[in-house]
Amino acid sequence: MSTKKGLQAMTAKQLTQYVLNKQELFILDVRNESDFQDWKVEGESIRIVNIPYFDLLDGVDAAMEQLPADQDVLVVCAKEGSSKFVAEQLVEAGRETVSYLEGGMKAWSEHLEPVEVGRMKDGGVIYQFVRIGKGCLSYMIVSGGEAVVVDAVRMVDVFEDFARDKGVRIKHVLDTHLHADHISGGRKLAERTGAVYWLPEKDAGEVVYAYQKLEEGHDLTVGKTTIRIQPLHSPGHTSGSTSILVDDRYLLTGDILFIESIGRPDLAGMAEDWVGDLRHTLYARYKELSEELIVLPAHFGKITELGERGKVAARLGDLYRFNPGLNIQDEAEFRTTVTEHLPQQPNAYQEIRQTNMGLLTPDEEEQREMEIGPNRCAVHDK
Repeated sequence: MSTKKGLQAMTAKQLTQYVLNKQELFILDVRNESDFQDWKVEGESIRIVNIPYFDLLDGVDAAMEQLPADQDVLVVCAKEGSSKFVAEQLVEAGRETVSYLEGGMKAWSEHLEPVEVGRMKDGGVIYQFVRIGKGCLSYMIVSGGEAVVVDAVRMVDVFEDFARDKGVRIKHVLDTHLHADHISGGRKLAERTGAVYWLPEKDAGEVVYAYQKLEEGHDLTVGKTTIRIQPLHSPGHTSGSTSILVDDRYLLTGDILFIESIGRPDLAGMAEDWVGDLRHTLYARYKELSEELIVLPAHFGKITELGERGKVAARLGDLYRFNPGLNIQDEAEFRTTVTEHLPQQPNAYQEIRQTNMGLLTPDEEEQREMEIGPNRCAVHDK
């Protein structure tokens, strides 16, 4: 944040640095209470209070009383306008410096922060793109001047710009499954870069566009040295959910396995049918893999899952010890947990699924509205 006095603008990227660096920040959220309770900015050193905008129209004394003297203060709202107005009033009321969030919570939902998460045998690099306000995680695997992008979100400019900065060509784009919590950018990115788009066939029964089948037995290569990118069918979140094994070191688990939770089987209305697949993937198929594999999921549900510099990763063997979803030994209890004790479903998830099938074509603003809120892909996101 600038050291100048008065009204200041803070970008989503700057706010991300507060969260990742665990800097102290006081946030005044002026959205209505239900929106605030549903979804808010979180961080280890973030203090936050909700006072709806309409309660501050006649004066900001109630807010001034709660502002700490020794912390940076940020006002946030849905789109920016209300927070800027309130921040101006706080400055006029005597607060020396107040910031507002540029673009509001919509901008927070769309910001991607690239983080290096792994190095491969040939010197290649895996980058994780942390969508910190939404909990989505995308990946770019870079080697020998080429790249593979996995689970791209709809802000595809970020991936194009990053590849350009690294001097690499995007050769393949993969979706580990048909997403229900956010609109995939995979097909759009492939079209814009000339890359091949891959999707599991079992998730593509209703799609209306061309794709290559992401299936076992078809390794992909990137760069001059062959990097083993092995699809591994791992159903349960969807029938086609496919994990990606990279360089025999990294396991991209999609929405099947997270750091502190496991995937939910109900977003296609098939919970009872898919719960057996989910258990088999987690308790049998993954058990056959090396405990030394580094798990890289497609989402995180809690800010506590962010590690150094914001990366989200863990050793598979450690997850079998500490992840509650991997330690329900009774099969009946497991079935009950993943079919009956679930959090609220993601916002507009049916419309999002249809968009990802190509059956709906919402405009940019409609896509933003559909994605507002947390991802809610996990069983234990309560």
